[in-house]
Amino acid sequence: MDSQTPPPPLHVSPKIEDGFFLGVVVLVSIAFLLVIQPFFAAILWGVIAAILFAPIYRNILEKMPTHRNGAALITLFLILGIVIIPAFVLGAALLQEAAYFYGKVQSGEIDFARLFSQMMAALPDWSRPYLRRLGLSNFDAAQAMVTKGITSSFRVLAAQAFQIGQSAFSFFMALGVMLYLSYFLLRDGEKLSQRIVAAAPLRASQRQALIQQFVIVIRATIKGSIVVAIVQGLIGGIVFWALGIEGALLWAVLMGAFSLLPAVGTAIVWVPVAIYLFASGAIWQAIVLVACGVLIIGMVDNVLRPILVGRDTRIPDYVVLITTLGGIELFGFNGIVIGPVIAALFIATWNIFTRMRQVGGLAEG
Repeated sequence: MDSQTPPPPLHVSPKIEDGFFLGVVVLVSIAFLLVIQPFFAAILWGVIAAILFAPIYRNILEKMPTHRNGAALITLFLILGIVIIPAFVLGAALLQEAAYFYGKVQSGEIDFARLFSQMMAALPDWSRPYLRRLGLSNFDAAQAMVTKGITSSFRVLAAQAFQIGQSAFSFFMALGVMLYLSYFLLRDGEKLSQRIVAAAPLRASQRQALIQQFVIVIRATIKGSIVVAIVQGLIGGIVFWALGIEGALLWAVLMGAFSLLPAVGTAIVWVPVAIYLFASGAIWQAIVLVACGVLIIGMVDNVLRPILVGRDTRIPDYVVLITTLGGIELFGFNGIVIGPVIAALFIATWNIFTRMRQVGGLAEG
């Protein structure tokens, strides 16, 4: 019986073998990232929820140290009760109120053209030449343009709500992935972080500095956004209530939600209301609202957010603002967190690099 002798093993340089294996690691990692890419937002917010509620989980675990699963499950129910369910209730109320308001616009009960005419008639005579220079002398065309723009905005809002309804299955799937991941990150987060730290090809001091900075920035950014939203919504609601504007609570919630958008923020809410007050003849209420919106509500975001985020992360105020806007531009709503995190890791990395150069660590490594 003929037996085939196995071919002799190839003698390959260890450097080539290591390089080939490194290439395999890179390819497999890229493939893994491509697979989880559709759930990027769910994974991001699952990690954020685990980081934010980790102290609560540890406090619960201290009282029941032999029940890690139970402690993680209790923390998950707290996430549902504190964050998820109120967000659903708030979103449903806002959609219902928006649909009700849109119905009034469609039925003619709210006539923006008439309000626009009242506002133009209330303007002093000396302002009319300036309006003509700006091309606003044709009031009928301006009325039609404003009315068309507002109506189309509500149509876009209705279309977005319809799209959300159509993609409800995908949304709830992503929500399930987020909660599922948060549970396991709460329960096994320490072990997983230790594995990631051990696998990272960095020195121990470098790994510890980067991970610590990542956690600090996540907590500071979310904390800053929540505090700013609560303060702006509270101030806005009090101002609306003091001026006798109906639905002060709804306007307060809307301002708190829109405060998450830097640069524009709460102006999306109070500017149209101020225009309505001017048009309806409530001049002093409109002046008070504009003054409070610019001097108080608007300044809260410019002053409080950089202090809350920059103080803990030691990031300059202008870097926080620029990276937040850039993050929103690139990643949408998720950029509120991603932008400052990238900025903090950038600064931390260069600080480590500078220290290593000063002590000669790079030359020794």
